Amino acid sequence: MRVWVCGVRGSTPAPGAEFVHYGGHTSCLALGHDGQPPSLVLDAGTGIRRVSGLLGGAAFRGTVLLGHLHWDHTQGLPFFAAADRPDAEVTVLLPAQGDPLAVLARAMSPPHFPVGPLDLRGRWRFAGLEPGHHRIEGFDVSALDIPHKGGRTFGFRVCDGAASLAYLSDHSPLSQGPGPDGLGPYHDAAMALVEGVEVLVHDAQHTAAELAARAVLGHSAAEYAVGLAQAAGARSVWLYHHDPARTDEQVEALVGSLQHAKVEVSAAAEGMTVDL
Repeated sequence: MRVWVCGVRGSTPAPGAEFVHYGGHTSCLALGHDGQPPSLVLDAGTGIRRVSGLLGGAAFRGTVLLGHLHWDHTQGLPFFAAADRPDAEVTVLLPAQGDPLAVLARAMSPPHFPVGPLDLRGRWRFAGLEPGHHRIEGFDVSALDIPHKGGRTFGFRVCDGAASLAYLSDHSPLSQGPGPDGLGPYHDAAMALVEGVEVLVHDAQHTAAELAARAVLGHSAAEYAVGLAQAAGARSVWLYHHDPARTDEQVEALVGSLQHAKVEVSAAAEGMTVDL
């Protein structure tokens, strides 16, 4: 499995010189089978624009899998050039919650936006996804509900038979919140998705020290992401969904503060390409 990191920020893009290394685009990962172009895209934040460049001028033919419908995970969809062309073939899957096209169009239609989902060129299909195990673009995908404020949210586990990745881009702990160190309790669905994976890509928008003041936003502390990886036996964790105000230097410091962990800790950065 090849993983391309295309967008890493949470909430809103973060342009500027102090964000160049880790990147300013919002959430998007692209996945492909060995030696093949990306065919499965996780989330459609502004980072999805980078996926077109990975295709070498070809149209996108594959699936966009949305973990939830917040702006920073859908805003890039109409700007996905490789998918908005006559020869594209795109399936968009989102957590089931009524008519998927109508739900998506609430934010992607006038007066909020001039282009609706049905205005995109090519062959597009929109469908709701239920929790469980699915076969999508040749990958085994597990989807489970995880806690996140503001709408139904899925976490995913993606396997290709040789490698596995868990993607919990937006996740807050159980309603009572984590302990003062930013750790635990660990949600059952999160544990099931993360158990034994090679890489956990996890919401790390806050630090433990920041969490009490910002918990209302429904995100995790970086310490929580690391603790979950350790508890579930993941080999490594990529901190993700970086706070849009957290500079490259501050992200580096955060990663450095977590090097005592029993798992490998790094921060996801735009432009990373990793073969699992």
